[in-house]
Amino acid sequence: MGYDVVALGELLIDFTENGKSGQGNSLFEACPGGAPCNVLAMLRKLGKSCAFVGKVGDDLFGHLLRDVIRDAGIGTEALVMDREIPTTLAFVKTFPNGDRDFSFYRKPGADMMLKEEELPLDTIASAKIFHFGTLSMTHEGVRSATVRALETARAGGALISFDPNLRPPLWHSLEEARKAIAWGLGQCDILKIADNELEFMTGQRDFSRGAAMLRQQYPNIRILNVTAGAGGSYSFYGEEKPVYVPACSGGGVIETTGAGDTFCASVLNFVLEKGIDALTERDREEMLRFANTAAYIVTTRKGAIRSMPEKDEVLALLSRAE
Repeated sequence: MGYDVVALGELLIDFTENGKSGQGNSLFEACPGGAPCNVLAMLRKLGKSCAFVGKVGDDLFGHLLRDVIRDAGIGTEALVMDREIPTTLAFVKTFPNGDRDFSFYRKPGADMMLKEEELPLDTIASAKIFHFGTLSMTHEGVRSATVRALETARAGGALISFDPNLRPPLWHSLEEARKAIAWGLGQCDILKIADNELEFMTGQRDFSRGAAMLRQQYPNIRILNVTAGAGGSYSFYGEEKPVYVPACSGGGVIETTGAGDTFCASVLNFVLEKGIDALTERDREEMLRFANTAAYIVTTRKGAIRSMPEKDEVLALLSRAE
């Protein structure tokens, strides 16, 4: 069976703040997450077939995550359960504007223990799009697995999608992170990069200048989208005029976890439906409007995998905004 999208990487529990107990202690809600699976969860809402490649612990949280993504319709045949290393956990501090700070329990965590020999090569080779980030490149074993998976996907004819998803606490040094992101930039056809990541890689706060630098250095990138949170999003494509679409702003933002992944999934869905060749300015405006709106809806909810909006919900909000 071929899949529209196969994603490799982390599947974990995001513990997000959810008020105080009667004794005044902070309460945390266990939200299933992990950027690659967040992307797949939204793609499933949009009717696309998906499979996840990764590893969780053979423990309470690992079984919970397996059941959650299975219930979401994501293929789990490539999910490995590790009997020795526990499922990775992240505690998320949310600030008043919805931004977050992460504390990871991952020394080690099961997601970083995926081995090359555990890869489902046939499944990966069947994908129309292969999606990955850098959390599967922080340690040697899983880094080798990521490289092999990407090579397999490309040999099978897949488009390659990359989201740097920079998390500084998970790297021994920022220079290692920079090298891993640079490698990913050199491999992908479709790039979703956040404003802070663009500045990290180029030193530029001006999005057009930063994007131009990346496109010159990495001519393999066919669609380069920059997300700037409440500042909207930008799309750079071939020799066409760059496109900017303001963020959807309806109030009620709780937290931004999963917003970038929702945006990324919406873009991949657009490519699956419209293709990647000869996209017009109007095409890319349509792509960004939908992606911005879907991402906004997720910010009004806690968590990601279980918070993805239905397609009709996004379209309804878009129609009210027009």
